[in-house]
Amino acid sequence: MPGVPAGPVTSRVPGGAAMAAAPHGTPHPQQGPEQRRAADIIRLLTLYRPLLDAFIIDFFTEDLWAQLPPAWQPALASATPVQLAGLLGGRGGTGAAWPLSLLAFAAAARALAFPRGCPGGSPRPPCQSSQLHPLLRRHVKPKKQHEIQRLGKLLRRLSRATGCERVLDVGAGQGHLSRFLAFGLGLRVTAVESDGRLVGLAERFDQELLRELAKTRGLAHRGPPLRPLTPRAPQHVAGRLDPAAPWGEFLLPPDPPGAGPAARNPLGGPGGSEDGGRVLVTGLHACGDLSPALLCHFARSPAVAAVALVGCCYMKLSAAPQQPPGYPPGYPLSASVAALPGHQLSYRAREAACHALEEYEGRLRGGSAHLRAHCYRAALESLIRAADPGKRHLGLQPGRKAHALGFPQYAQLGLPLAGLDPAGIPLDSGAVGAMLEQQHKVVAFCTLGQLLAPAVETLILLDRLLYLREQGFHCALVPLFNPRFSPRNLVLVAARTPLAAVLAGLDKDGEDGDSSEDEDLGEGESPQEEQSRHSPQ
Repeated sequence: MPGVPAGPVTSRVPGGAAMAAAPHGTPHPQQGPEQRRAADIIRLLTLYRPLLDAFIIDFFTEDLWAQLPPAWQPALASATPVQLAGLLGGRGGTGAAWPLSLLAFAAAARALAFPRGCPGGSPRPPCQSSQLHPLLRRHVKPKKQHEIQRLGKLLRRLSRATGCERVLDVGAGQGHLSRFLAFGLGLRVTAVESDGRLVGLAERFDQELLRELAKTRGLAHRGPPLRPLTPRAPQHVAGRLDPAAPWGEFLLPPDPPGAGPAARNPLGGPGGSEDGGRVLVTGLHACGDLSPALLCHFARSPAVAAVALVGCCYMKLSAAPQQPPGYPPGYPLSASVAALPGHQLSYRAREAACHALEEYEGRLRGGSAHLRAHCYRAALESLIRAADPGKRHLGLQPGRKAHALGFPQYAQLGLPLAGLDPAGIPLDSGAVGAMLEQQHKVVAFCTLGQLLAPAVETLILLDRLLYLREQGFHCALVPLFNPRFSPRNLVLVAARTPLAAVLAGLDKDGEDGDSSEDEDLGEGESPQEEQSRHSPQ
């Protein structure tokens, strides 16, 4: 790849933070803060695109280290993992003497990314959430308990503000969020899932809960007071979203073929739901193009009063030329971002946006054995390419704990997956040893890519925010989940009416007499402050 620039020039971003910017072009004076931030991110990514687009498994085969600015190389090569963690998190590192151009790069990347909330507290959620009814915890992992509880609180506020008791949960999976909204919060929920097998599993879990609820009715609950459950199960529908169809005809048959016919659209025709009312739409980690498609349905469907979405799998987003006529692109969605030169994002860049920055920083600070995984894979890639140059970037999975092995054992697991015989490849040669001795450089290179990842995610979410703004809607991005164990923690909220009352104090303990819903979450600044800074009404 071409060399990474050694030193950016500086510009300013909202709030006065210095940023890296290309020497050409300045923001249009009539641009709003979101457009300026998007333009600034694109300029930063353009400067460091070779770093962002690099595949770490090519570290040895393409000599990625040599592509770094010469002024950066000595400091990065001698840095300890703890010092790299300080560079990544902006909290300093003992004894680190970074070049000013590297510090400017890191500061720019952090300043342009949306704040993700304070990642304090435990790196893992409690084993069980004390704020969820025990029957709603069954089959639900602690991370998901945290997410459905927090998103449910937001949706309940949206329900009260809009007067909508009907919720459409798209991409519902096993129905954990839908079950909490229906049984726990008393909302009328329709859960849409493309995998018919998951729909059947969700319905089975609903029936289990109903049976247990009937058994335990009248029995005293031990522990903190909890909201009583409502014996109202969600309605589950097997179907896929058609992004180009009118709202009343948005369901396609489910996956896989033959899993069952799509039910009649439970939301009825243009008037909204079957009873003529309006609906709220939500998606918890709506994958790839699903999030943009739901936003387009919201924009053109008066029946949808509000939407709350958490995206994921950005590498699956499609570009405009890849979509059939009438289908919205996954990215860019807004006219504002589409008009900016250099807005395109490679597959590698979008994949990087899905990384868990806080988790990686924690591994650096703890000297985790996981840090050798990238070096192992890069060395394995070098061996594979030497044996067969036609085999490149194969999706090999030697095992979840393969990093805990010695490299010869790791390679003996990985080479057969590439169709190669380990017996014919020397695994203890001097060349292999030389690569393994550069693990610290591989880790440092990874850290630089991790620095850019939140800026890429911010650009993708800004694009969605600007699309909604262009349509005249009220919208905000809220860091709703704890990023330490829920990396995709930014929720895009949009409505046809102002959101200030909905978002005010969302991170505070309790509401309307409820017990604390944020215990030990270590939340950062309030969503209301986020809204005023990044998405004024």
